[in-house]
Amino acid sequence: MPSFELSNKRHLRELLIYFFNLKKSTAEAHRLLVEAYGEAALSERSYREWFQKFKKGEFDIEDKERSGRSKMYEDAKLEALLNEDSCPMQKELALTF
Repeated sequence: MPSFELSNKRHLRELLIYFFNLKKSTAEAHRLLVEAYGEAALSERSYREWFQKFKKGEFDIEDKERSGRSKMYEDAKLEALLNEDSCPMQKELALTF
């Protein structure tokens, strides 16, 4: 299954609200979503964090803006590679360039 994009993160978070309302545990929600979505599912730790927010009455599932400078790359080739796989090892990039 292809990796999820930002809009699909929202879908998974909506499913978390569903499981939360069904009184499922974070472990059970994680198991079910991994079964359905494989590697595209979030970590169980993320589920615990979301469930904690829901318990506090916070049901906004949108990503919050983060502080700090946005990433800027001068080399278009490097930026394209990082967009393709944002976790490459530095050695791999060094060999590529």
